Amino acid sequence: MPIATPEVYNEMLDRAKAGRFAYPAINVTSTQTLHAALRGFAEAESDGIIQISTGGAEFLGGQYNKDMVTGAVALAEFAHIVAEKYPVNIALHTDHCPKDKLDGYVRPLLELSRKRVEAGMNPLFQSHMWDGSAETLADNLEIAQELLAAAAAAKIILEVEITPTGGEEDGVSHEINDELYTTVEDAVRTAEALGLGEKGRYLLAASFGNVHGVYKPGNVVLRPELLKDLQEGVAAKFGKQNPFDFVFHGGSGSTEQEIATALDNGVVKMNLDTDTQYAFTRPIADHMFRNYDGVLKVDGEVGNKKTYDPRSWGKLAEKSMAERVAKACADLRSTGTRMK
Repeated sequence: MPIATPEVYNEMLDRAKAGRFAYPAINVTSTQTLHAALRGFAEAESDGIIQISTGGAEFLGGQYNKDMVTGAVALAEFAHIVAEKYPVNIALHTDHCPKDKLDGYVRPLLELSRKRVEAGMNPLFQSHMWDGSAETLADNLEIAQELLAAAAAAKIILEVEITPTGGEEDGVSHEINDELYTTVEDAVRTAEALGLGEKGRYLLAASFGNVHGVYKPGNVVLRPELLKDLQEGVAAKFGKQNPFDFVFHGGSGSTEQEIATALDNGVVKMNLDTDTQYAFTRPIADHMFRNYDGVLKVDGEVGNKKTYDPRSWGKLAEKSMAERVAKACADLRSTGTRMK
């Protein structure tokens, strides 16, 4: 199937919310990790979301000039071609973009998609994220209003993060403390500024103790039941039941019960990066250790081309990451839910 149209993406999100499941949103940094994500979704018979962070886009742009827009556009165009060979619907998304990178990343990509839509085409990406969590909520929402209008004009969904997620993601970091919990007041102010769909659809990354990266049990207290409070608080003021489509950030290490509670309270997208990075790299490390005398020209020997050929370990990495993506689909209840 091709990359999801705006209409298909909206239907995907509607089906997830109604069915109380979520799509894994898999960060990719190469054509190899892209194929691994696509394969994982296909094997799980789940539609899904593939995303590129600012750091991922910079890496994809090449180390000669590190241009984020070039990197993101190149992989997106590649995805539009190869995704047709996989029997699932895939939405393309750009992950965390802070204020100082908007002009070098999200705004140019929005403009590119606007021109595509004006020419009768679909947007290149289906959604973009604005990470204003480092700003005051007032400044965050002011910028979000501008970006939401631009996104709606390009048939794109905006993702907003209104309060901090702990840990570090592509240079944006927040301490792990009591501020990692969104309040009902924060949610109400968001609804007042961005509306509840009439100004354009958006996904909301609210904070309920989330932390990016890897952490041991006990270091972080997740409170996914808080999402229900946000839904009910805004519903009471605006008269719209379950008004938000939530995103779960920093989910590595979460328990099955924490994930289930989040899904029951409106999470439709859950980001996955740390776990898939490890799944991709682990078999490569194993291959190198097992075949060190083949991948290295030890003591004047010639090595073994079959073991240092990137395809030999790349296939193992793709398989392992695809299996982790399929597991994420099972954890998020999206297995077998693909739209025909």
